Amino acid sequence: MPAPAAAPPRARLPLAVYVLGLSVFALGTSEFMLSGILQPLARDLRVSIPQAGLLVSAFAIGMVVGAPVLAAATLRLPRRTTLITLLALFGLGQVAGALAPSYAVLFVSRVVSALACAGFWAVGAAVAVSLVPVNARARAMAVMVGGLSIANIAGVPAGALLGQHAGWRAAFWAVAGLSVIGLIGVVALVPHTEVPTGEDRPQLRRELTIYKDKQVWLALIATAMNGAAVFALFSYLSPLLTDTAGLAESWVPTVLALFGVGALIGTFIGGRIADAHLFGTLFGGISASTAVLAVLALTAHSPIAAVALSLMLGVTAFTTAPALNARMFNVANAAPTLAGATTTAAFNIGNTLGPWLGGLTISAGWGYPSVAWTGAALAAVAVLTTGLAFRLHRASAPSRVVASSAPGPGAASGTDHSTGADDVSTSASALLSPETAERP
Repeated sequence: MPAPAAAPPRARLPLAVYVLGLSVFALGTSEFMLSGILQPLARDLRVSIPQAGLLVSAFAIGMVVGAPVLAAATLRLPRRTTLITLLALFGLGQVAGALAPSYAVLFVSRVVSALACAGFWAVGAAVAVSLVPVNARARAMAVMVGGLSIANIAGVPAGALLGQHAGWRAAFWAVAGLSVIGLIGVVALVPHTEVPTGEDRPQLRRELTIYKDKQVWLALIATAMNGAAVFALFSYLSPLLTDTAGLAESWVPTVLALFGVGALIGTFIGGRIADAHLFGTLFGGISASTAVLAVLALTAHSPIAAVALSLMLGVTAFTTAPALNARMFNVANAAPTLAGATTTAAFNIGNTLGPWLGGLTISAGWGYPSVAWTGAALAAVAVLTTGLAFRLHRASAPSRVVASSAPGPGAASGTDHSTGADDVSTSASALLSPETAERP
């Protein structure tokens, strides 16, 4: 009896993938660090806390616009050159933020940085996947997503700590330095990659047909509302901890780190269960976030409750992230270019809406606990939307007509593709949007 064939050796990831992960660490730190330096920034620029919170929305607006636009615009451009250009533009945006003489200049610098960030995500994911064999794609994407997770755990608290002791501008200078390191790595280690041609060439017109599907829009709304719920609170977590819960500002980096730890735990849990129980993960995670936010609104004056519930919110909110991403790829799996970009845009629509609505409640004089109530209401909308999507899914046929972005042999536009709710391929999971797997 012949001996069983040995398993193929596990492919080693090239250094270029880790360079991309380091770059994502810089991008993620810049996106989320404002929550830890909101108060000193507002004092220095002489604006209100709600106005300073809109800087979070400014970055999210840039991501909303940049993700689909740059994903489409860079389809036929050399990827390495695009990465270098976008990372350099992002670094210049950080320098502009550090030197900003006014709130308006800082606002514009955040939008420009976000546009570059969104484009880097779109192209970087494609490059990371192209550098490894098929059976290593998920690990390559995990490195990039890991850069965002580490940004939440280490980069954001470090930025808050630096901002408190060396001024908020120092945090921007530090991210600019990280961008330079990432840029050097991209120039040195990322090889030239060929743009797909012929039948493999992505067809944007065909991919756009996914927006005719109601389930795509329901997935987009649920993703946006979940993100809005988290960011309505997260954007104002620092003043809630200090002004309402009575903690010293020195506690803020620690609580932000705990939120990041919770996010990492939640991402791990969601990644393990979402494939088999997609709608269950969505219902469970979003409902739990609704409950956590409501309890936090009621107990915000307790320091212990505020700290513990911040950790719990990280867990519940990020447990849903893999499922939200997978759901979008389920209903638009034949258009991966726009499926990923749409998920990124949806998360950042929420990141724009949440801080804006939270700022409105603060400006109305309802106090910082009101942002938790706002988040709970937004999460409840996400639960209802998910329920409607589940009802339509149960009532629909087992297959859905979707567009094919790159028809293979025997395939054509308008081919039927089965898109079961709890069946997501490894390749689709590997291409999940990174803003969407950590950013609150």
